[in-house]
Amino acid sequence: MDIFDMLGPIMVGPSSSHTAGAARIGNMVRALLGEEPVKAAIHLHGSFAETGSGHGTDRAILGGLLGFKPDDLRIPKAFDEAKSAGLSYEFDTVSLRDAHPNTAVVEVWNASDRHITVQACSLGGGRIMVNKIDGIDVNFNGEYNTLIVRSQDEHGTVAAVTSILNQMQINVANMSLCRHKRGGDTLMVIETDQHIKGQYVAFMRDLPGVLSLTYYDKEEEVFDGNT
Repeated sequence: MDIFDMLGPIMVGPSSSHTAGAARIGNMVRALLGEEPVKAAIHLHGSFAETGSGHGTDRAILGGLLGFKPDDLRIPKAFDEAKSAGLSYEFDTVSLRDAHPNTAVVEVWNASDRHITVQACSLGGGRIMVNKIDGIDVNFNGEYNTLIVRSQDEHGTVAAVTSILNQMQINVANMSLCRHKRGGDTLMVIETDQHIKGQYVAFMRDLPGVLSLTYYDKEEEVFDGNT
């Protein structure tokens, strides 16, 4: 246990799980989209659905989609802020099988109608876990520098990405690779101990077979997303 576990995150209250974690979920979804969202459909499960309104879960997720951090004082006014930003949204409830009680499924669209669906849960203390992206099972929490690579399911793409990381002397902390079906799209999540320079991120984004690549730089707390 560290001091963060004892004191909790710096946040706008009242709940680290239902408010701070929810804001981080919204931020993560925004990052995975890689652009400003203009439309959102937010589906709340379990405790998020039952008590989320009283804890500000809806405003926190919406605030995260607007780019607000958990301690942003604009979160309580997120509905008004969304209107000002031109972000349309809707909320409803959903029942998910084998999901954490504090789970949200967030669908977002950008101005070009690019769409992504993310399922994520809040684990308490402001920590989150991303469980699915566009129906593909994943498992990452944003606590490492993270590459999220969508690619064609073909020979050589995974090796090309990991070879570049090896040449840069980047140590892989965790890695997962998931796909819907053979020959379809794959989703590769690579968590690294070191920062990855922007020129190498751009180079990997242009590799044959790579459809999109998003990079989260934990050291700078920024996302570099592109399709």
